Amino acid sequence: MGTMVEVFAPEDTLAPALGVVQRVFRSWDESLSRFRPESELSALNRAAGRPFAASELLFFVTARALRWAQMTDGTFDPTLLRQIELLGYRRTFAEIGTGGDVPPASCGVAAGGGWRLVELDPQRRRITLPDGVGLDLGGIAKGMAVDASLDALVSAGLGCALVNAGGDLAVRGLPPEGDSWPIGLEGVPGEVLLLRRGALATSGTRRRRWLQAGAKRHHLLDPATGFPAEHELTTVSVVAASCEEADVAATTAFIRGPARGAELLAGLGFAGIFVTEAGDVTRAGSWPEGTE
Repeated sequence: MGTMVEVFAPEDTLAPALGVVQRVFRSWDESLSRFRPESELSALNRAAGRPFAASELLFFVTARALRWAQMTDGTFDPTLLRQIELLGYRRTFAEIGTGGDVPPASCGVAAGGGWRLVELDPQRRRITLPDGVGLDLGGIAKGMAVDASLDALVSAGLGCALVNAGGDLAVRGLPPEGDSWPIGLEGVPGEVLLLRRGALATSGTRRRRWLQAGAKRHHLLDPATGFPAEHELTTVSVVAASCEEADVAATTAFIRGPARGAELLAGLGFAGIFVTEAGDVTRAGSWPEGTE
């Protein structure tokens, strides 16, 4: 999934916990990665215009992504694959490299909204993408994989753990001799979130950004234009009950910007923190003031 996955657990359960999480992420990545030509998601994208018989996992994640697209009025749009590829993000970011320059788009970049035309057949478990539309499930799949990893740990009797996938993290249970998991926040020096349950996700442009024929690009696209969202934010962090919720909310709030993003979090009942390029910090919802 183009990121490092970390597992924190009591020392006597760490080795088996790591094995459980590795198996979950490996299976999800092999099925849902857009960077693997042999993945099921890549096969679905190649079959655009025709019904595709999907696995339970692919159908489930796609259905959840489309539900969030509807709930956010399309700000969260999982059908921006063609746009992100035209903007140069065709390979894993490790291959592009920070600050690397990629070739210009071969044709015009269109606005999003293709999610409205995706057809799901739950009885036959089939997905039909419109011609010219591709799915990119990277963000939401990462958050959902964190949740699935914690469920798998509980099923294995390893209920105390924190799983972090590149800033999308969730916890179950409490650390030994502690009443919370202390989490430092990217872009907010000294800020520590004391997380007792639930999840934290951060969306931002500090890492996945590049140049395309001299133009600045990042991976958080505004579906209204098909281009990267333009405003003063660098990161948005959100706390929610699940990593899926936190991931989608952080991404959507970032794309909408500070004011509309805060309104979104208030409507969802989530807490968040917004950080600008100048280092200004704004808290939303029930996010506590101060460093803890």
